[in-house]
Amino acid sequence: MTRYPNDDLANKGKTWTVKGLDSITARWKGDTLSDGGGLVGDVRENSDGSIKIAFKYGFKLNGKKVWHYCGIYPDKSLAEIRNSRDVAKLLIAKGVDPRVKKITDKIEEREKTEAILNRESRRVAESLTFNDLYDSWIKDGVARSDSNQYLIQTFNKHAIPTLGNIAIRDLTEQHLRGLYRSIIGKGRVATCVELSKDIGQMLRWAEKRKPWRSLMVDGNPSGLVEIKKLVPDDYTKERTRMLSLDELKKLKSIFDSTESTYLNAPNKYKVDRPLKMEVQLAMWICLSTLCRISELLSAEWIHIDFKLRTWFIPAVNTKGEKGKKRQQLVYLSDFALNQFKELKVLTGDTKWVFPARYKEGHVCDKSASKQIGDRQLKFKTRAKKLACRVEDDSLVLGDLKWTPHDLRRTGATMMQQLKVPRDVINLCQNHVIGTKVDRVYLLDDYADEKREAWYKLGDRLEAIFNAENVDSLTLKSAKILLT
Repeated sequence: MTRYPNDDLANKGKTWTVKGLDSITARWKGDTLSDGGGLVGDVRENSDGSIKIAFKYGFKLNGKKVWHYCGIYPDKSLAEIRNSRDVAKLLIAKGVDPRVKKITDKIEEREKTEAILNRESRRVAESLTFNDLYDSWIKDGVARSDSNQYLIQTFNKHAIPTLGNIAIRDLTEQHLRGLYRSIIGKGRVATCVELSKDIGQMLRWAEKRKPWRSLMVDGNPSGLVEIKKLVPDDYTKERTRMLSLDELKKLKSIFDSTESTYLNAPNKYKVDRPLKMEVQLAMWICLSTLCRISELLSAEWIHIDFKLRTWFIPAVNTKGEKGKKRQQLVYLSDFALNQFKELKVLTGDTKWVFPARYKEGHVCDKSASKQIGDRQLKFKTRAKKLACRVEDDSLVLGDLKWTPHDLRRTGATMMQQLKVPRDVINLCQNHVIGTKVDRVYLLDDYADEKREAWYKLGDRLEAIFNAENVDSLTLKSAKILLT
């Protein structure tokens, strides 16, 4: 049907030109154009009002006319559309249905594309490194109670610099053994043992998942490294360090003297800065309550009840696996209560018992341990001085290094010497006691027994630090034991 008198548009049976097709407007919508040689085009309208023309080539198959679609103009050029028609003619002449050929070509092209993608995927997978696995594991494979902060710190300090760029398919037991020997050589045996466990856990996680398991064709290299054969013969995981009575008295004397010297110094830049008073008080609380330093540093003032003489430790602040943490109620002796009262003067205007200085929240769980360790420099193997850190030997108490956690052990042992039952001591440390059945059916919390144990320990510490001489100390200790 001819809608316009223009000869170019009417076409009069001739082939169309690009100019002619571009001149077609929406008024032609629904018309069919003939381009000769069996090629016709249906005029359609796009959603935006523009025109498109779907070209097809008609031929007979088994006595029935069928259509082979050659493309849409202007998505395809007119030359491409005509070429598709010509190729279809050649195929028909050879007895091949061009429609079937079009489908098979698409399948072959898709298979070629998939093969290329698979090869590329394999190439990328084979280049995945120890660092890539670590990133994936930290994100999806492990969830420690400290939000993986210890893992991140340890891996970034020790494992990633050495193993990070090694492809997982190339990782061997020699790589791991070399890393462990290097760490042990620096005197970090405990760190090495824990790191070997964590790397083993990470690689076992990878063994069960794509694409990592296909890269570990030779097996898990961590299973071939026996860490026990690498550590020194005298190494033991369990620390037994506890402070003697003389060391406790010496520590108290150091705290008092360094604080006094600093406060009375006319020029404070010329004297050593003492351990922060908050940390000094924290040490005595750890000793007198048997708490973990992390539990104490994350405490809030709302958890301290001065009237009832209690400190509530919520389960989220305690140590343990997810779902198995247990809250603790500590009954404060006079000694422990006095430490909290002094802290209240220092930080009572904040939410936290130990508030952070430059951020919201409490101080870092390791801050007190670092300050204690920095003042026992003789036991360190540092190559250079750390910035903005006090480093000296002012808190060296003997031939062995001590930590805040050792005060927890010291306090527990003192309870033992005061004849406190073993189960009560374990409960004061928030340890799990008894069988699973016991924990289900025996629900008494031993509140009276724990209160008595903490009070005995507090009285013992008061006697130690207030004794003027050994005789009076021995006399007070005897009275405590008798009562």
